[in-house]
Amino acid sequence: MQFILSKYDPDLAAEVLEWIRAVTGENINVSGDPDNFFELLRNGTLLCRLANTMKPGTVKKINTSQMAFKCMENINEFLESARQMGVPSQELFQTVDLWEK
Repeated sequence: MQFILSKYDPDLAAEVLEWIRAVTGENINVSGDPDNFFELLRNGTLLCRLANTMKPGTVKKINTSQMAFKCMENINEFLESARQMGVPSQELFQTVDLWEK
């Protein structure tokens, strides 16, 4: 975990969250603090809303359950929508990477 955090850039994280807020209109905390970043994205709902804002109807069903497999389904839906929008696979993360921080 320490290795991962050594590569973490709170300023870049804040910039990403500010962009998500601007695109989605969601009222989110844009602090680049690692815990805030993780908590906002971990269940995948914000990511799915982002995908649907960018390309309406991309994610058909956003799970609101906090059960692990439902949250991971949301993350998978976001990643699939990113692929469909042209993001190269090598630029994407693995679902479990976000889920496990």
